[in-house]
Amino acid sequence: MKPIKSVAAIHDLSGYGRCSLSVISPILSVMGVQAVAIPTAVLSTHTGGFGEVVMKDLTEFVEESLSHYKRIGLDFDCIYTGFLGSKEQIKHCLDYIQAYPNALAVVDPVMGDNGKTYRTYTQDMCSSMVELVKAADLITPNKTEMYMLLKKPYNPTPLTQQEAKSNLLKLSELGPSKVIVTGIELADMTINNIAYDRDSNTFWRVICSYVPASYPGTGDIFASIVVASILDGDSLAIAMERATRFLELTIKTTYSYGTDTKQGVMLEKGLIWLTQGHSLNGYQNL
Repeated sequence: MKPIKSVAAIHDLSGYGRCSLSVISPILSVMGVQAVAIPTAVLSTHTGGFGEVVMKDLTEFVEESLSHYKRIGLDFDCIYTGFLGSKEQIKHCLDYIQAYPNALAVVDPVMGDNGKTYRTYTQDMCSSMVELVKAADLITPNKTEMYMLLKKPYNPTPLTQQEAKSNLLKLSELGPSKVIVTGIELADMTINNIAYDRDSNTFWRVICSYVPASYPGTGDIFASIVVASILDGDSLAIAMERATRFLELTIKTTYSYGTDTKQGVMLEKGLIWLTQGHSLNGYQNL
């Protein structure tokens, strides 16, 4: 038994704006997991409204790092991927998953939001992302990415319980045994994070509080908490609720200060919550 589990986190690193590796690394660390940062690119800020960003592409670094890790016999308990800048980077992520077949493979398929594909994502990249999803054990798309992966037109209307379950099942049929979809409005007019665990054939939901603001990096925070929770032995339902409740706390805290949303959430104000072993029982069967 390794005293500390390790995660190969393949994401970009934005210097300002609290997203990607700048939030992933502290969350994994405070939850008792070693974060091995494998940056796909380094940016001066995230790309959401700070003008012309300084960016250095690190595609070759991702490939060469894997070769180094294999040479020295380094092992990982989890391969965790997020925003990727090219089809070549997606291929390198597949190489990581194939090199560590016993590691939990977690893919956050960051392709779009609010019904639109991110401008950097081509159709060719979206097709390659489907191949990466097929190799995953767990995926964490948002509503927009759910429809993209299923090759369905985006539907902004609330889903019935049966529609939600059907979409979860179809995502799992692509490959992953565990699926979480975030930000789903159901017909009972609640906003939910929903999940399916094929190993136990169970569907779950966690109802989310609504705050009238949107912050970058929340998807990275959510998926990182889920990763660390599952590596610590939590069930999918408990991991999803832990991530949901932490985000509620940090988003409400940030909103109360009225800071510019481009700065992201005040992660520093809430990190200690993740160390306190809260009892969670707010998850429900879907």
